[in-house]
Amino acid sequence: MYAAGYLPEIWTPDAATERMRRLAARQFQIVRHRTRIKNEVHSILHAHLIPRCPHADLFSGVGRAWLLRQPVPDDERGAIERHIRELDRLADDLAALDKEIASDALNDDAIARLLTITGVNLTVAAGIVAAIGDINRFSSPQKLVSYFGLNPRVRQSGLGATHHGRISKVGRSHARAMLVEAAWAAARRLGRCMPSSFASGPSVATKWRLSPWLAS
Repeated sequence: MYAAGYLPEIWTPDAATERMRRLAARQFQIVRHRTRIKNEVHSILHAHLIPRCPHADLFSGVGRAWLLRQPVPDDERGAIERHIRELDRLADDLAALDKEIASDALNDDAIARLLTITGVNLTVAAGIVAAIGDINRFSSPQKLVSYFGLNPRVRQSGLGATHHGRISKVGRSHARAMLVEAAWAAARRLGRCMPSSFASGPSVATKWRLSPWLAS
């Protein structure tokens, strides 16, 4: 059956791609867990009618000092302190994962090219490259778009009019979520100038973007 062409070949990722996928997935899980913990702290404050924090970041140094001064019951204060300790632990885990991803991504040309795009950081670039794997397995850009679930839904019956809806969301949800994150980051940075060193090519851009992780 294989010789007759009835069994299509299936691409399987190599060990390096599998490792990068695992690292990106773990990083994404830690970020989501950290967001849940922050939301729990906000819910405690909201339940006791505590006004909004006057500082930009509730979990910065000054924000935490303000947080610990708020009049909440002792059990709620204990919960807030536990959440803060958990956030510190997650921050250490996240820094270690970012350093691992940066060391693996340093010599990857595909990640270097993605890092030159506004809004794409190290984690997003590494996650997208790991999700795609061998780009040559996609015969057209449309197939890659479908792989990420970014293609619009199409509704058509017979010879009637074709209706295009929202994106299908069929495919790798983790990679699609990272693309959404990159889009929001690019929207926030709209109008900012890129460093002049990016004109020197992806290699310089990569070193500029990876320096915070590799230096730690």
